[in-house]
Amino acid sequence: MIMADALPREEHNALLQSIVQRVKLPRPKNVRPIIVIGTGGIVRAAHLPAYKKAGFPVIGLMDEVPEKADKLASEQDIKRTFRSVAEATRYATSDTIFDVAVPASQLIQILTQLPDAATVLMQKPMGDTIDEARAIRDLCRSKGLTAAVNFSLRYSPNNLAVVALADGGFLGDINDIEVQTRTYTPWHLWSFLATAPRLEILYHSIHYFDLIRSWLGNPRSVYARTVKHPLSPNLAATKTCAILDYGGSKRVFITANHGHNFGPAHQHSFVQWEGLTGAARITMGVNLEYPIGRPDTLEYAEIGNSSPSWLSLPVSGNNFPDGFMGTMGALQAFAEGSATILPSHFEDAFQTMALVEALYRSSENSCDPISYSD
Repeated sequence: MIMADALPREEHNALLQSIVQRVKLPRPKNVRPIIVIGTGGIVRAAHLPAYKKAGFPVIGLMDEVPEKADKLASEQDIKRTFRSVAEATRYATSDTIFDVAVPASQLIQILTQLPDAATVLMQKPMGDTIDEARAIRDLCRSKGLTAAVNFSLRYSPNNLAVVALADGGFLGDINDIEVQTRTYTPWHLWSFLATAPRLEILYHSIHYFDLIRSWLGNPRSVYARTVKHPLSPNLAATKTCAILDYGGSKRVFITANHGHNFGPAHQHSFVQWEGLTGAARITMGVNLEYPIGRPDTLEYAEIGNSSPSWLSLPVSGNNFPDGFMGTMGALQAFAEGSATILPSHFEDAFQTMALVEALYRSSENSCDPISYSD
């Protein structure tokens, strides 16, 4: 690698831009047909736009409410809909990918009905609890499924760009990762969340915890507190603070507040990495004005200048829909054998679910009490 201070500033910046622009999403050599099971908002907003953009053929939709599948299929020019999982599997070919995008509580009953040795992409989370995640993992093992969980943030183009910068030595050893989301999330778009006993960590910040695992591995321990918003008393907790323990020289901190309904001026959603030689920050634009969102961004700064400044680097695409192209592309490439690693494999996703469970345990346990008396 050419050292940063060995190049004139303009050439150095051009080098950074070229590294970022060379980032590519995983893709199979030969695309496979997809049957989508579940036709909720995430399918409409991300799955189907991603597959259309990537050229992944969707050959059918199925939903427990057939009218929903029929309506979406008509809008998206998808030729077939199915009234049951059994009907969908009878139509499927041996190389069909089943994209299962249903509430977590329905995952295991659908997986049970899929053919042995099928290839499956599960919408996160992998169950509502660690016990459900364990049952799903064991079922995937026993049925010989090639299965992954749709942790799309790993494949967001701006995260992949930061990975490329890190691989190029432009960050150095990472000693700090911070995630902050302060926005207003329209939870009503997902009707099943109205009665969900777990919400913010399990259905949103799980992406952040999974992303951090992809960078640093499993933490030693956790501290977390997730609480309700007083203006949404019928929902489970929607605000979270968490600290992940990676030893005495790393700070990893996540905070999320989905009830900031005070206009866009101070809303934000970002991940920031700090290393020994450089830092990077990405914004997650989809969280701002969901589901329309704003463009994702990437900035980079480095130690070595007398007055370091942040450089905005161009990224091609956004988490919605490009991150979803990545999860499906990685699964298809792994299934055909052109890729040897499946980062969001169900075995790895189970580790993320174990972390989520630890976060909830931490939140439920009382912290050290403070004595204010003599």
